[in-house]
Amino acid sequence: MRLGFAVKVLGAGGLPSHDTRRWQSDPDLSVSLQRLEAILDYLDDNDIRFYRMATALAPYASHPDLPRFRDQPARCAPALERVGARARELGIRLSSHPGQYTVLNSEDPAVQRLAAVELEVQAELMDGMGLGPESVVVVHVGGAAGGVAAGLERFERGFALLSEAARARLVVENDDRSFGLADVLSLSQRIGRPVVWDILHHHCHDPQGIPDREALDRALATWPAGVIPKVHVSTPKTAVEERKKRVGRRVERSLVLPQLRAHADMIDPIAFKGFLSQTAAGLDFDIMLEAKAKDLALLRLREQLAARRTAVGV
Repeated sequence: MRLGFAVKVLGAGGLPSHDTRRWQSDPDLSVSLQRLEAILDYLDDNDIRFYRMATALAPYASHPDLPRFRDQPARCAPALERVGARARELGIRLSSHPGQYTVLNSEDPAVQRLAAVELEVQAELMDGMGLGPESVVVVHVGGAAGGVAAGLERFERGFALLSEAARARLVVENDDRSFGLADVLSLSQRIGRPVVWDILHHHCHDPQGIPDREALDRALATWPAGVIPKVHVSTPKTAVEERKKRVGRRVERSLVLPQLRAHADMIDPIAFKGFLSQTAAGLDFDIMLEAKAKDLALLRLREQLAARRTAVGV
């Protein structure tokens, strides 16, 4: 079972995940790949074998008004192949997860087409690296305008816009508000693509009341034989924040309670140990940790789990 983290590297003094320059400065995939190579070395040094790449690895490649950036995956083919070979050599699983603006089921055809272009870019990058089928692009279903059924139908229409290469990389994730596990399982059957189960999202939004073990079993069963599934694990934020607001000459302070769906900085080691020993017992999959402290949260979790094993003599 591999543990992974997303995008930002906070250890080693911090490592940039990609070329973040604005378009006026001509950012380029070649620069991003140099930064990814440095991250791969860091991952290897720390025995981390799972990593979520920055979606903007090829800067502005999907931007509708900047077509000159679109050819980056083709233009950087040798560098892509080299970095992909390095990841395979190190046994590091790579994935990506486009953000909230990639809405394949949008009611707006223009937004839907832009989402399709973004997913094509992600597939081109992974194919150019020569990555296997376990390297996937995770997406949420999107908007629920008109109801869940209408949202799923729009997603199918958006899926039909994709090339076979992009479809082969796409996986769908349950969310915390609109599309629960049962919904994405239904969608999985309709489009023939796997489901990534997010346990915190499931605890936030599960209208059918599916028990965790059953939910995990059903999600893992959507993955093809020979491809190791992945799931998302996070700890809900519990810290209270103080909010300041200036009123005239005074500064008023108020306490803001966290929402259940918000991610904590770290992973609760006791809850995680319980997840492994109960919900996940006997199952094989990789875990993407979604924690604000990124790699530092992963490294601390490993330390805490090892300490607990030592304490009980296991």
